[in-house]
Amino acid sequence: MKPPFALMNGNYMVSKAEYGFEEFDLEILIFLALTLVVVIAYRVWRTRPNSQVYRRPKTVSDLQARSLRSEYRGRASSEKPATGSSTAESQTRLISGRAYVVDGDTLTISKTQVRLFGVDAPEMNHPYGQKAKWAMVALCKGKTVYAEITGDDEYGRTVAKCTLEDGRDLSAELVKQGLALDWPKFSEGAYTSLEPDGVRKKLWLADARQKGRLHVWEAYEARQAERRKQS
Repeated sequence: MKPPFALMNGNYMVSKAEYGFEEFDLEILIFLALTLVVVIAYRVWRTRPNSQVYRRPKTVSDLQARSLRSEYRGRASSEKPATGSSTAESQTRLISGRAYVVDGDTLTISKTQVRLFGVDAPEMNHPYGQKAKWAMVALCKGKTVYAEITGDDEYGRTVAKCTLEDGRDLSAELVKQGLALDWPKFSEGAYTSLEPDGVRKKLWLADARQKGRLHVWEAYEARQAERRKQS
């Protein structure tokens, strides 16, 4: 039996001819080549620049809506509950959703009834009260309304600045249509410049309420009650 190794120049060399190592070396070379290709491909994939696909919004209003939602989310996340208040209470400072219109300046959003900030629309049984309500319905129909709660009024009602997806302020829109009055006592005159000429004569009952002339209201209500009796 021949030894598996032959001594040559003081070193042991494998006798390939007798043990068929030529084919074995070829398989090793192929394996190493494939491994090298895989390693190079992996390194190229790992070092490729990051690419992000930018999709342009379809309309300008989409951009405004996204900006508004991002702003609201940023405000909500930055708000911290005051001492003794719960996290749930702080999260209710911003609500959004489809709005159910109660009257010209009152909405229900996400089961919360809110009164529009800084304006006064006529009551439903007052002149232009129905028109103010349907104007608000037209503004809110099929749209998401964002309500930033500012506090409660003297009757305990929730007051909020309400805006549409495109950023329009509902209080401002109703004043511009001549169907609500700015209430400087609460708005600090934010909507006074939007009032059309002669609107305070048109909405005289709302104007009387702002000026504390409740006897005007009482007289009007009495006349309305008398008319109902006669009819």
